[in-house]
Amino acid sequence: MAGDWIKFELITLDKPEVCQIADAADIDCDAVVGKLLRVWGWFDQQTADGNAPSVSKRLLDRMVGVTGFCEHMKSVGWMVEQDGVISLPNFDRHNGKTAKNRLLTAKRVAAHKAANGKGNAKGNAPSVSGALPKEDVEKSKEQHNTQRAEGECSADPNAPIEMTLNWVPDPALLKNYALRMAMPVDLFTHDAIGAFVCHYAASGRVETQAAWVSLLTKWIKRDAAQATGKVTPLRRASGPEANFDDTGWLEGKQ
Repeated sequence: MAGDWIKFELITLDKPEVCQIADAADIDCDAVVGKLLRVWGWFDQQTADGNAPSVSKRLLDRMVGVTGFCEHMKSVGWMVEQDGVISLPNFDRHNGKTAKNRLLTAKRVAAHKAANGKGNAKGNAPSVSGALPKEDVEKSKEQHNTQRAEGECSADPNAPIEMTLNWVPDPALLKNYALRMAMPVDLFTHDAIGAFVCHYAASGRVETQAAWVSLLTKWIKRDAAQATGKVTPLRRASGPEANFDDTGWLEGKQ
C-alpha cells in the first residue's frame, strides 16, 4: 500500500480532458472528477506501478457506476490498454510512494522559504515537518535549471517549480488553456508574459507548470478586459421617450 491519500491538484477541475470525458459520458464535470478520484485511488492502493493485469475495465466501470468510463479515460490519454492489460500513464509522477514523497518534499521547501521570508522561521518551526538539508535543496534547483537549459522544463506539467525570471509557458499547455478560456493565443505577447513573470518571480511562490499557465491565462484575460474598458449598455425598452415635465397626471387628483 502506498498510503491512504493521493495527490490531487485543484487545476484538474478545469482541465479540458475532464470536460471531454463529461461530454462523452453525458455527466457533469464534478461527477467526472469524483469518479476519476475513485479510479486513481484504486490504482494507488492496489498496484505498485500503475499496471493492473488482473482487473477489467468492466469492473472499474461498475465501481464508478458509469458504463464505458474507462474507454472515455483512454480517449483523453488518462488510461492505456495493451494486450488486455490496463494501466495509468505516468503513474509514478502522481501516485505511489515516490510521487508522494516528492510532493511532501516540495511542500516542506515552500513552507521553509515562506517562514524565512517572514523572518519568523523559529516561531513557525513546530508547524513545519522539517526542511530539507541545504544540499538537497540546491541539488533540486540544479536539476530544475538543467532541465530548463535542455528544454525539458515542460516534461512534467505537474512537477512543482518556483517562478523565475526566465520562466516561459509550455506551448501545449498555453494553447489548451487559451482555447478553454476562448482567448486568442496572440494575446500572450512577450511583454504581457513578462509582466506576469516579474510579478510572481519576487514572491517565491511554488506551483506546478500547469498551475502557472492557468494563472497566466487568467492574468492576460483580466488585462485584456481592463484594456478594452467595454461595458455592455443597458437595453432601453421600446416606446416613446418619457416626458418628465408633463403634469397632466395630477388632473383629477385635486
